Amino acid sequence: MGQVRFKALTEVLNRKPVEIHREENLVSDYFGMLVFNQPKMKKYLSKEAYKAVTDAIENGTTINRKMADQVAQGMKTWAIENGATHYTHWFHPLTDGTAEKHDAFIVHGADGSVIESFSGNLLAQQEPDASSFPSGGIRQTFEARGYTAWDPTSPAFISETTLTIPTIFISYTGEALDYKTPLLRAISAVDKAATAVCQYFDKNVTSVHTNLGWEQEYFLIDEALFIARPDLVLTGRTLMGHAASKDQQLDDHYFSSIPTRANRFMQDVENEAYKLGIPLKTRHNEVAPNQFEFAPIYEEANLANDHNQLIMDIMQKIARRHNFRVLFHEKPFKGINGSGKHNNWSLETNTGVNLFSPGKNPKSNLQFLTFVVNALKAVHDGQDLLRASILTASNTHRLGANEAPPSILSVFLGTEVSNMLDLMEEAVVDRKMTPDEKTALKLNIGRIPEIILDSTDRNRTSPFAFTGNRFEFRAVGSSANNASALIVLNALVANQLQKFQVAVDALIEKNVKKDEAIFQVLKDLIIQSKPIRFNGDGYSEDWVKEAAKRGLTNIKNVPDSLEAYNRPEFKNMFLKLEIFNDSEIHGRVEVEYEKFIMKIQIESRVLADMALNHIVPIAIEYQTMLLENVRNMKEVFTAEEFKEFATNRIDLIKEIGMHISAIKTLRKEMIEARKSANVIIDAVSKAKAYDTLVKPYLEEIREHIDKLELIVDDEKWPLPKYRELLFTR
Repeated sequence: MGQVRFKALTEVLNRKPVEIHREENLVSDYFGMLVFNQPKMKKYLSKEAYKAVTDAIENGTTINRKMADQVAQGMKTWAIENGATHYTHWFHPLTDGTAEKHDAFIVHGADGSVIESFSGNLLAQQEPDASSFPSGGIRQTFEARGYTAWDPTSPAFISETTLTIPTIFISYTGEALDYKTPLLRAISAVDKAATAVCQYFDKNVTSVHTNLGWEQEYFLIDEALFIARPDLVLTGRTLMGHAASKDQQLDDHYFSSIPTRANRFMQDVENEAYKLGIPLKTRHNEVAPNQFEFAPIYEEANLANDHNQLIMDIMQKIARRHNFRVLFHEKPFKGINGSGKHNNWSLETNTGVNLFSPGKNPKSNLQFLTFVVNALKAVHDGQDLLRASILTASNTHRLGANEAPPSILSVFLGTEVSNMLDLMEEAVVDRKMTPDEKTALKLNIGRIPEIILDSTDRNRTSPFAFTGNRFEFRAVGSSANNASALIVLNALVANQLQKFQVAVDALIEKNVKKDEAIFQVLKDLIIQSKPIRFNGDGYSEDWVKEAAKRGLTNIKNVPDSLEAYNRPEFKNMFLKLEIFNDSEIHGRVEVEYEKFIMKIQIESRVLADMALNHIVPIAIEYQTMLLENVRNMKEVFTAEEFKEFATNRIDLIKEIGMHISAIKTLRKEMIEARKSANVIIDAVSKAKAYDTLVKPYLEEIREHIDKLELIVDDEKWPLPKYRELLFTR
């Protein structure tokens, strides 16, 4: 057995159970204890400062510097009382993950000593060195200035000994360099558009907010085995590794008893999450061995996304306590389920109505159908942009496999809603309706079950599924920032709702009654968006053929998919809704091309190194051992016996030689392909070169290495195998 692998497995076997850090009280007693939430603000702020913050949260008003100073003083007092010594502005750069720079509260006092100080200026805005964050050409590398600005809608919290303040991140010239800024803009856009449409049904609706419930899938791998795999350490996935004899064939891991060690990790994560106000609700085993999931109660989308980014960081830190490493890569192991981050998305009014929940009467159900149909139309028209928002170098390995939705965007509605849309399509609304026709249609609308959650089956093969009172966007990748998908989804829906309002108002101006105008526009939208509706098996080849007939696109590679952002209709949408300006769109797309290039480049470098320095030497060593064995046989056996006994060994020696030769040849070709791609200046052309010229070698080289894994003596193989990575708990 390879020394590194042997040492790693020995360390795992000698592990002692790790005690969890657990509160003895009820969760409700300490939930949010490290969050500067409204109860804390009431205690530590003056009435006028508290009102300024709540007005900013609820109405988007600006907090002036006088109030900011008061908020900063109260926030600092609370933080220091809870052990904080530093503060940081916490943001979501386009590198993915989060960023932070910690500063101590101390400043010089009058007598040369130090005192703790924190002003409204420091709370509201900071100027971090932003030179190394990607901008896609918005700024030059030598331009270090960028600004972080306080987001009062997401409460500050204490992480270890640091007061952490959620912020946006923008360039010196005001362009967004993060995920949060355009997410807040997209949330505002859908708020305005949805509120305007709600006015047809309820004049009391003055705002609509976006809700998000994320489901975070992940793998837990023993730290010793993880470190013994350079590919996992450097890329987050195994670039080589033959399937284990048993993996997920029996589905025996799914929802089974959680392994004790993993359960301890989960409890520890939950404990920390609750202190930070993250409402984790669900934990369970996923389908693949050593794959698990966390899911919270839904929250307002901006806060929910902050909590998702925070929980990913918490999980990585706590995993180290338990001698685990967390894998968020969408496909860390070939041939078994990858990981997603399902986004459960809904819209809710200030009056407490979920716009995707049927009501108790025809009027509320017409509102429900209005928003369902407009969401349907938005996905139909924006399918390519939605795909571009979630298709990454890592997520391409997952989409279309047996555990994830395909690259074809479709919407699952379930029987009840599908039947109602069919009924509305058949209704006579292109001429003035008779009283009987109006009554019949309203009666049918009134029959929609108030709660259809239990009568709407889930379709795990659908990328975008209606699940009773929300839509579940299942194609989002496990490692992704949810904001990427939410920005696009909210923008598309806001844009479609605006078009809907214009169409309805135009009919009303022609003296068409409001309900009839709504029916007529909805009927047109139902017909236009019908190709996107699909309740069947999204994995089947029949669906691929059927989708093509319907005119649905099936783009599977990242470079081609990203081109959607530059299509005139989508660029104009972003500009009109003021979610991105022109340079922000260009910069964001450039960053995505760069990330794709870098990820493939890193994987090819890691594979080239591991093939030459880990695999080939061991294969040659084993081949040499077999050759020596054959020589010894020749001395012992007769010619006939030698021919009989040595033939299989000689064939094996030749097979090993063939694989070694192929690995060396393909490795050299891959390096040359990479060199050719690297001299290309244009990011789009370079990304396409990496996709078509470099990326295929990853699979070709892997195939030969995986064959060698089956041939070479298990005692000599240098890397932990799938059976060890996936079944060592």
